[in-house]
Amino acid sequence: MTERINIHELEPESYKAMMGLEKYLNQTGLSKSLKELIKIRASQINGCAFCIAMHTKDALELGEDHRRLFAVSAWWESPLFTEEERVALQMTEEITCIADKGLTEETYQRAKGIFTDHEIAQIIVAIGVINIWNRFAVSTHMVFERL
Repeated sequence: MTERINIHELEPESYKAMMGLEKYLNQTGLSKSLKELIKIRASQINGCAFCIAMHTKDALELGEDHRRLFAVSAWWESPLFTEEERVALQMTEEITCIADKGLTEETYQRAKGIFTDHEIAQIIVAIGVINIWNRFAVSTHMVFERL
């Protein structure tokens, strides 16, 4: 696949805005591990090989267990994830595929039982941000050599 355009070079202000969101997310109380799981799962759903490669690498560097990374694509079948992670991954799927049914009331209520309202908002922002990055990478055929 040939890279099409480089949004970072053509529209640097868009990257500056995205990096502002990343800075915000880094200042939240969400664990780095949870944020990486969210990024990996959304990237799997969106078919973004660039982001899957980047975020599995980042997760491994954080000390994430490779068995859990192999299981992210079928997290609901795996005993390796906590209830908190399961709810965040369900949110990731529903919000990433928002046209299907949106964030369901059932998932939202499960989240309310585990997370604070601030944490729910932060998870929603994290899901939205990786979805934008996925769209940048997939639509431009971003190449792996940049990793």
